[in-house]
Formats: sequence, structure tokens, C-alpha cells
Amino acid sequence: MDAEIRPVTAETLAQVEPLIEAYQRFYEVEDIDAQRNRDFFSRFIGTDREGWLLAAWLDGRPAGFGCYYRFLSSLEAVPTVLMNDLYVVEDARGAGIGRALIEAGAVLARESGASWLEWNTAPDNHTAQALYDRTGAEKSTWINYELKA
Repeated sequence: MDAEIRPVTAETLAQVEPLIEAYQRFYEVEDIDAQRNRDFFSRFIGTDREGWLLAAWLDGRPAGFGCYYRFLSSLEAVPTVLMNDLYVVEDARGAGIGRALIEAGAVLARESGASWLEWNTAPDNHTAQALYDRTGAEKSTWINYELKA
């Protein structure tokens, strides 16, 4: 089962939106708003963008997506890429789509001059961690905090 990885366009965003909402439900987002999602993810489409939104297409339908942000490491004073979101539809898991989206993110990072691709996951998302452990990525020693604004 080979998926085609390609950038999401203004024309294909509506097809990817249900996956974005499924991803948000997975992480128990309470107030999912389709218009807010559309506005937010549109910033990753086109030429003057803040990052990239890629989708994996399988049999003419989106089977997964990854969202990658241009990011900076002030510690090492280098650009990086943050894979902030990675999602694969349930019936396509285990087919290599998640790995393909990670590899595509690594290509984006290299081509944009970034020093590395980085990402986080929930501590209890062991399925994702099993994939991540097979990519050659190293687990960070950093602990993340969030402070509500």
C-alpha cells in the first residue's frame, strides 16, 4: 500500500479537514471549530507560509497528514522544523504512512536549511512512540511545560 505524500492545497484542504478534526478528537479537544481550523491551517498553504501541511493520499483519499512549523533553536542558534501534528486514519495504520510523513518532514527540514526535525507526543501514546523509536530519532531529555495565556 503506497501512499502519495504531497502538500495540501487550498483545493484539497476541505478533504483533509475531517482528519484534522479526528486528530483533535483523539487528543480530546473540547471545542472543535471547522472555520477556526480552516483559518489556522490555511497559513501552511501557498508560497508565503509559516510551515507545511502535507497529506498522504491513498486510493484518492487522504489517509494521514503532518503539519510542520518553521522553528528556531536559540540554544544552538539554528533553524529547525517542528512536526507539531501527525495523524493517520485508523484503517491505514501500520501501512507505513506515519513513517512516510516523518521522512517527508525530514526532507522539508533539510531542504529549508533546518538542522533537525523535532516533535513531541503524549506520554501514553505508546503506538506512536513505537514508530518514532524505529525512525532513528533520539528521545529528548527535555520536559515540556504549558502556561495558559
